[in-house]
Amino acid sequence: MTPETALAELLRSRGAADIDHPGGTLDDHLARVQQRLAGLGAPETVQLAGRAHAVYGTDGFAVPLLALDERPLLAALVGDEVEQLVYRYCACDRRKSWGALADTGRIRDRFTGGGEVLDGLELRDFADLSLVNELDVAEHSASFRDEHGAYFRRLTMAWEPLLSAPVLADARAVFG
Repeated sequence: MTPETALAELLRSRGAADIDHPGGTLDDHLARVQQRLAGLGAPETVQLAGRAHAVYGTDGFAVPLLALDERPLLAALVGDEVEQLVYRYCACDRRKSWGALADTGRIRDRFTGGGEVLDGLELRDFADLSLVNELDVAEHSASFRDEHGAYFRRLTMAWEPLLSAPVLADARAVFG
């Protein structure tokens, strides 16, 4: 069984197909984020992280499918690098991290209160995953676009140095 298949089965076994999310279910959203990242040329590790990006619950969607003490389970399926990116995404305190991310590279961990500084590919992968998630939500929720579109236009401009060129172009197309 491939890591992608094993991951999809795990997510469904934990209820992802039964949780409402803009555009259908959480399972639908996770699959779309993975597919979008693939279409934008993201590395396979980032694509797999896209499929699992909300597994521990997020700052914007507090519905965990796995408990934090189950991190080794996810790592066994997708590898440590993917699990680490998923954890960072889920743990990120957006209000304390996103605004200054391009300047500091610092992510505040909402679970522990600590933080870490990312750079290079780790920072790009984190920013790409974060923004692609929001692109999918925006395309499936007019009210989200109306309420948060201006914020994500500003964030896209601020994160321009961090984002891969395809994600930057996609964000500009969606958010204007």
